[in-house]
Amino acid sequence: MNTHKDKPLILDKKTALLKAESWCAYQERSQQEVRNKLYEYGLHQNEVEDLISELIITNFINEERFAMAYVSGKVNIKKWGRIKIKQGLKLKKVPDKLIQKALNSIDGDKYLANLLATAEKKLRVLNEKEPVKRKYKLITYLQSKGFENDLIFDVLKANNLTV
Repeated sequence: MNTHKDKPLILDKKTALLKAESWCAYQERSQQEVRNKLYEYGLHQNEVEDLISELIITNFINEERFAMAYVSGKVNIKKWGRIKIKQGLKLKKVPDKLIQKALNSIDGDKYLANLLATAEKKLRVLNEKEPVKRKYKLITYLQSKGFENDLIFDVLKANNLTV
């Protein structure tokens, strides 16, 4: 039985452009995400690059706007740290200069409040009784959320969360 996933969707350039515009209008996308989507439509490299250029000119794709939206969402909704956000943007092939600019837009107080709230929330659900293991599990969790080691230790110490 053939399903839709079995065969690639083959579109002409004009149809692919319309679908890509609609897809980009729905949510901010990186160039790489759009490029991958266009290849899924069965387009060739030169057609894909032409459409990417067209989407940039018509402002459907804006890498800086994407990076800012990505950072904002990950900080405010997912409560991620800078390290994890930076890795996510690198996976989307956003240029380092734009990654840095977007990371610099993070509000420092909000970021520290996220770190503290994440630590307190995790502490409430940790079952470990032994203080050293409990602290290790908390720190490991905060690192996995992408927070920097020095900030983790500073926030834990300043709020007496080290035990």
